[in-house]
Amino acid sequence: MINPFKSKKGLGRGLSSLIGDSDIKTSSNKISISSIVPNKNQPRKNFEKESLYELRNSIKEKGIIQPLIVRKSDDQDNKFELIAGERRWQAAQLAGLHEVPVVTIEADNLKSLELAIIENVQRKDLNAIEEAESYRNLIDNFGYDQEQVSQFIGKSRSHISNSLRLLSLPEKLIDMIRFGKISQGHAKILIGLENAIFLAEKIIKKKLSVRQSESLVRLLKKGPEMKKISKDPNVTATENELMEKIGMRVFLNTKKNNSGTLIFEYKGSDQLDRLISVIKDNY
Repeated sequence: MINPFKSKKGLGRGLSSLIGDSDIKTSSNKISISSIVPNKNQPRKNFEKESLYELRNSIKEKGIIQPLIVRKSDDQDNKFELIAGERRWQAAQLAGLHEVPVVTIEADNLKSLELAIIENVQRKDLNAIEEAESYRNLIDNFGYDQEQVSQFIGKSRSHISNSLRLLSLPEKLIDMIRFGKISQGHAKILIGLENAIFLAEKIIKKKLSVRQSESLVRLLKKGPEMKKISKDPNVTATENELMEKIGMRVFLNTKKNNSGTLIFEYKGSDQLDRLISVIKDNY
């Protein structure tokens, strides 16, 4: 496996520097656009149609200035798998090009994923969920830990950790982030909340800023202040006496009409069986 940590951090090094590693062989030429297949590990999933058409117009006028980066496909003969430049590839197809300039490199699946992530992160092309999924891919499928991802990407460990935490949100909320309905800053506030989707919909409807959203969450977490009700000392004494007798926590709640509830809190089936046995033997 290629070691990505032998020199500087990935993001700081730049894509051209990574490709220039001594253990990556390259060649440059033009190939048929139809011989290119998408990258199986492409971090970016969403491509805005409007920006694609803008790039198509630019390609029609000036051509493709920066070559695509490809490798030979490992499962399709005479095909090349994209590593970086899928947006340019799609726009070139829209522009009606038959050939595109490429840099062909020899790279395994890990190096292919690394280069794809670096290009997209450098260009800030990934949304927050795509970025998090890229890091998760490195961890789950290529044996990285968060510290190694941090070193390679050139971002702090806390950034990687916070990014990955977004994937713990409900799927509906993940889609809201993926499609730009809610920002990463808003999403961070909602992590771990049971009513996260409800709050996200409120944030969208009211067009709340991150700071306003933080205030809303604090307000809901605080909730209405409950009035403190002091318990009758005779009731407390009865609870304590019963607890000493049976070895379980007891809660006695009385009402004004002399009715109420008596609750036994048991820990384990043995305590429950013993309590049931005492009741059956005596009643």
